[in-house]
Amino acid sequence: MDNVKNNHYYIQKIKNDLEFIVVHMQDTDEKELDKNEILLDSMLFRMIQISENAKRLSDDYKQNRENVPWNALYGLRNRIVHDYGNVDINIVYETLKHDIPELLDLLGK
Repeated sequence: MDNVKNNHYYIQKIKNDLEFIVVHMQDTDEKELDKNEILLDSMLFRMIQISENAKRLSDDYKQNRENVPWNALYGLRNRIVHDYGNVDINIVYETLKHDIPELLDLLGK
């Protein structure tokens, strides 16, 4: 089967979403993100996907990469999904601009 869903599969999906965010946030400031509903929704969706795919990684994989903030990834997803209408745009922006590129570096481009 070509579409085997293993650690490699999920890491590739995570990296693709991280790279998408980095590219689309490159020249975006917080004001623009707040005003552009489609961009904001897209970024939030990608962050949710990153978290969902991280949960599917094996415990072994995650234990061997303790430098990655796995719990923070899960927590971010929960805040977005369960408190969508009250998500703090400043926190989202800071996460997108600073934490996401850092996470991409941790996982290796």
